[in-house]
Amino acid sequence: MTKIDPQLVRYLRNPKTIRSQCHALLDVAKDGGALYFAFHEDKLKGAVSYVLEETRRNYPDGVIPYHSRFRHLEMGGRNRLDLLDEVRSQNDKKEWGKVLFEMIFVSVLLDAGAGDQWSFHLKEGPYDEVFGRSEGLALASLQMFKQGYFSSSLQEPCRVDKLGLMAINEAKLSKGLQVSADNPLVGLAGRLALLHGLGRSLHPAPNGSDTVIRLGDVYDHLYDSAKNGEGGSLSCLAILDTVLSQFGDIWPGGQVIGECNLGDVGVHPLVKGPFGSDSLVPFHKLSQWLTYSLAETFELAGLKVLDVEQLTGLPEYRNGGLLMDLGVLSCKDPSAMQKPHKPRSEFIVEWRALTVAALDLIADGVRESLGYSEKDLPLAKVLQGGTWSAGRRIAKKLRPNGGPPITLDSDGTVF
Repeated sequence: MTKIDPQLVRYLRNPKTIRSQCHALLDVAKDGGALYFAFHEDKLKGAVSYVLEETRRNYPDGVIPYHSRFRHLEMGGRNRLDLLDEVRSQNDKKEWGKVLFEMIFVSVLLDAGAGDQWSFHLKEGPYDEVFGRSEGLALASLQMFKQGYFSSSLQEPCRVDKLGLMAINEAKLSKGLQVSADNPLVGLAGRLALLHGLGRSLHPAPNGSDTVIRLGDVYDHLYDSAKNGEGGSLSCLAILDTVLSQFGDIWPGGQVIGECNLGDVGVHPLVKGPFGSDSLVPFHKLSQWLTYSLAETFELAGLKVLDVEQLTGLPEYRNGGLLMDLGVLSCKDPSAMQKPHKPRSEFIVEWRALTVAALDLIADGVRESLGYSEKDLPLAKVLQGGTWSAGRRIAKKLRPNGGPPITLDSDGTVF
């Protein structure tokens, strides 16, 4: 069995590495040397303007939140967390943050491309509405959480624990997500594998014997490690490190060396790096998306989250599609856009890497125009302002189904 250098693991889990590897590929593309995509620097100014217009439309007061899972629960200016009001009233600020940590964690795991045929009908309290894609998955996961889908305790449904996760099968998950022959969801098996992977990753404390291990124990550890407790601070890098080190093995199909699952790491022959990282391009898209989202649960619990600006943009089809649709990136072989591509194919790895690097350039232009620093407007807010909804807007304008410009053979765990 091949042994893996611990330095390589640490290197590939560092957001600085994501940036450096992706920008290295962008430098190659600027000289025309990328394998599949051309980079058109002259289109960058127009892309910045498009994102600025979107940002000002969405947030005319200039107060931009994180691009987190919470935004999908706030469509139309209504915060559907009010469905958990009974749980909120029973908990102090720290415990409420713990409830949200568990709900948001599972919700992010369930959030990958749903396809354009699936939707979720939320009918509870004041809500009677139907949404597809990320919003529909967010509402589904919220309702499933409230109904105890992820808990082993009938007395405490709003929790996530090991036994509850491992008890979910495909039939139960299909029911919770309202999947049917007439309402098909892309990547159902992949989502189930993630939930089971999360369950397996929850280990008891060394001196504990309880088999009902709660995901919220991870929240408690991070919260207690924050400086000065409530009102103190917690680094976003600590959240990401916990997500990657404790839950890195849950990503099925990730890059594996020896017995180590490196997670969302792509392979591309034009990328070089130290510690044996040649050809390896880390992305950790869902892990970073999860970190952005979990950061908000700690802020709602009274902590200040630092270092958010060190994380990167998210290499998924909305941001990558925006760059294609605005002409910043183009396929060298246009026929490639008509073929389905696996998320971990060399073609998609190149697209994702160029997306991460180009998002940094767009972010620089947006900050300069709005007069914000990198700390004031990290990528987590540029995306929300932002590139993600701009990508959705132009996709709807250019394609009837609003899908990405490149056909994806999604497994429900990356995109």
